[in-house]
Amino acid sequence: MKRILKINEWFHPDGFPISVERREPQELFEAHAHEFAELVIVTGGKCLHVTGHDSWELTAGDVFVISGPREHEYRDLVDLRLINILYQPSQLNLGLADLPSVAGYHALFTLEPSRRKRQPSKGRLHLSAKEMAQVIELADRLEVELKCREPGFGFMATAHFMQIIGLLSRCYGRSPSPDGKALLRIGEALSHLERNIHRDVKLEELASIAQMSERSFSRVFQSATGTSPLAWTIAQRINRACSLLRHSDRRITEIAFDVGFNDSNYFTRQFRKSTGLSPRAYRLRQSVD
Repeated sequence: MKRILKINEWFHPDGFPISVERREPQELFEAHAHEFAELVIVTGGKCLHVTGHDSWELTAGDVFVISGPREHEYRDLVDLRLINILYQPSQLNLGLADLPSVAGYHALFTLEPSRRKRQPSKGRLHLSAKEMAQVIELADRLEVELKCREPGFGFMATAHFMQIIGLLSRCYGRSPSPDGKALLRIGEALSHLERNIHRDVKLEELASIAQMSERSFSRVFQSATGTSPLAWTIAQRINRACSLLRHSDRRITEIAFDVGFNDSNYFTRQFRKSTGLSPRAYRLRQSVD
């Protein structure tokens, strides 16, 4: 039976959704999955990383994200040392600002974990010595805040975590591997969709950004994200609408137009399909909670 690492076993009782686990060295650990996401930074040694029927070697400098129920384990450990940053995406309110416009962000945090669940593949981000030193310094600061838990630690820890995400997203953009560059092109298309979420973006436009034919782009996008560009766009619009419904008192019709729906009835149908509630019922439930 697959072992599932539970949130209540790996996070502080106060509920803060970020935790740091250092493994220096990493000992043998049975195959497992998580109720949370995990950013893994390999700081030393090497091993064989196994996910399902696929495996590849990890060495110092490799960085990857494990999210969802994907089972994985480390074998053939040789002085393997890791910094594991555990986080609960649904509980974080990061305020990413313009980070989604960085293709490396989508490649590392959206595309790789999503594709790995259906099509396991080698991690693509490998840090230079200088980049590794910068990431470790930020991880050290994050860990200190989480250990001391002084007043305001939540703000400071979140800020350090965001710096790590931002730095790694930029580092991915310098990825020299052909496979990494291919994902970056899809990341560029996702970034373009993010910047133009309020309007309908044609498939031809996205394929051109990714330097692919429309047919190839659709196939690769589906493989990388598990959905079509249209479905992905609708999901992002619904997420933004949910945020506006929770944090503003603007009219539902205005919110629908602002997030890119030109028909409020179509917006309501898509919202109900995604959340199981009408926009009005969703807002009422949030106000009660």
